[in-house]
Amino acid sequence: MCGFVGFVGGTDNQSEVLTKMMDRIVHRGPDMGGQFIDGRVALGFRRLSILDLTEAGAQPMANEDGSVVIVFNGEIYNFQELRSELEAKGYKFHCGADTESLLHGYEEWGEAVLDRLRGMYAFVIWDKKKNKLFGARDIFGIKPLYYYPMADAGDGAPGVLFGSEIKSFLDYPHFHKAVNKKALRPYMTLQYSATEETFFEGVYKLPPAHYFTADIPTGKMNIERYWDCDYSAVEKPFEEYVDELDEVVHESVEAHRIADVKVASFLSGGVDSSYIAACLMPDKTFSVGFDYKNFNETNYAKELSDKLGVENVRKMITADEFFGALEDIQYHMDEPQSNLSSVPLWFLAEMARKDVTVVLSGEGADELFGGYAYYEDTVPVRKYKKMVPLPIRRALGNLALHMPYFKGHNFLVKGAEIPEKSFLGQALVWPEREVDGVLKPEYNTGDGAFELAAPIYARVKGQPELVKKQYLDMNMWLPGDILLKADKMCMAHSLELRVPFLDRKVMEFAEHIPDRYRINENGNKQVLRHAANKSLPDEWATRPKVGFPVPIVYWLREQKWYDYVKEYFTAPWASEFFNTDELMHLLDLHFAGKGDFQRKIYTPLVFLVWYKRFFIDEGQPSVQAA
Repeated sequence: MCGFVGFVGGTDNQSEVLTKMMDRIVHRGPDMGGQFIDGRVALGFRRLSILDLTEAGAQPMANEDGSVVIVFNGEIYNFQELRSELEAKGYKFHCGADTESLLHGYEEWGEAVLDRLRGMYAFVIWDKKKNKLFGARDIFGIKPLYYYPMADAGDGAPGVLFGSEIKSFLDYPHFHKAVNKKALRPYMTLQYSATEETFFEGVYKLPPAHYFTADIPTGKMNIERYWDCDYSAVEKPFEEYVDELDEVVHESVEAHRIADVKVASFLSGGVDSSYIAACLMPDKTFSVGFDYKNFNETNYAKELSDKLGVENVRKMITADEFFGALEDIQYHMDEPQSNLSSVPLWFLAEMARKDVTVVLSGEGADELFGGYAYYEDTVPVRKYKKMVPLPIRRALGNLALHMPYFKGHNFLVKGAEIPEKSFLGQALVWPEREVDGVLKPEYNTGDGAFELAAPIYARVKGQPELVKKQYLDMNMWLPGDILLKADKMCMAHSLELRVPFLDRKVMEFAEHIPDRYRINENGNKQVLRHAANKSLPDEWATRPKVGFPVPIVYWLREQKWYDYVKEYFTAPWASEFFNTDELMHLLDLHFAGKGDFQRKIYTPLVFLVWYKRFFIDEGQPSVQAA
């Protein structure tokens, strides 16, 4: 639902500037817009109407005396319970929107309101009496929130820009647009922006499960974490976990279906989205595949939809459509992100929006319940762990990490149970040792991926290997890649995506499941698969994870798309960032069928597409900060 922009600053023509910023994100809220300006504080909002479609639910929304004003993006699924509690305390409600429960909740509980929220959210509150801003982001990072501190906001005083998308900042006259030179190095390894400072220098993303307070007179910002996982196993029978999870998921889907508009479901054919669809039983499901050889997985989705008695709407994507959408996709992503699945998701959202305003999907199940292949041990590794004591395996693994790659290297590393030194999550494109050879020195200065992961691993020191891996994915991969692309690709088409697995109640259940019930010799995600089997046939409950398979490995061996990539790799401005001879060498090898370098080609390509869109096609703003 929606998007917001805002600033604390003394720029001329505040309303005009705010309007331009709002226009940048009109796709997030095409139904209506609103502004609030109070001295140096300006709030703007674009609304996608989901709950209470009337003007009464419009934002920015103020309390009765106008001393507290909110802009809010997301949904609070327990807003009705909060409303009842607040009404009992004497608060008056004037609409049916969840925004009002959040607004009055802040009045009653202050920052502690965050402990009571169940939902996906990013919001900023202007508290006039305390002369401060208060903003927060949900515990998983489903909804984005960016900010840009300014030493001089146009009137000689400090200020800040904030909003749902970075691109809205481009229209603020004192925003200085520049590439963050420290962001490219970890991106090349991870395929997404992994630092708190974004690819735009000086622009930061508020981390998931964090809030900020900003003092207006001084400009001082304070950022705090308000929630974290509690991976303490609770012992009870496996079947009891299965039955309880089935109840928890059904209840979460019921909470996530609350809306005054049509709700449908994405469906890939895998267990996660299939389980959500079977719980929801919508009128329609939506699926996409590729019009190329064996890259069409939509038959599974169609077959399940037929079994459920639900209409399945499908689309086949061509190579021309794929490459033709890249520029628009990177514009809407705000930062370069080379997860290939962003492209089919773009077309999936575009297709679904023709029929509905809200869709449910299965994101988050792998991170919560242990669904990724890298979490599992192969049979030889399991035997190795049983036969060889951990100290010896640790010593051999550490030795392997300091040696050039050899046959058996990965076996020894995996058997050592040291994810802090070997596991970076679900994406690994350019190994860190190779990045030096492709980046120009000026852009090879940022932290490495393992340096970024270290403080996250430190918070689960002493936990089992599986917990460490899941926790890293929960804090890096999930918000940095999966959820960001889900939000940006869907909101680009004015479509709200809801993710029932990423629910506070589901998490409170999942974090206590013993590791052996998550993954064992029978496979991964065991509790979830058995729970899903209550609603799904065996074939769907047991199907391995596939994701969105994309045939780019073959397209890059076609002359048309080789030439497309070559144009970017040989552009004069590409050499500012890359050793372009090395990029062309990989492209030529791949084109000749002498290796599979699709990801190593696609990742720098996406950065260059992003850079061209924001820094060449758009140019520099007319006024920049001094």
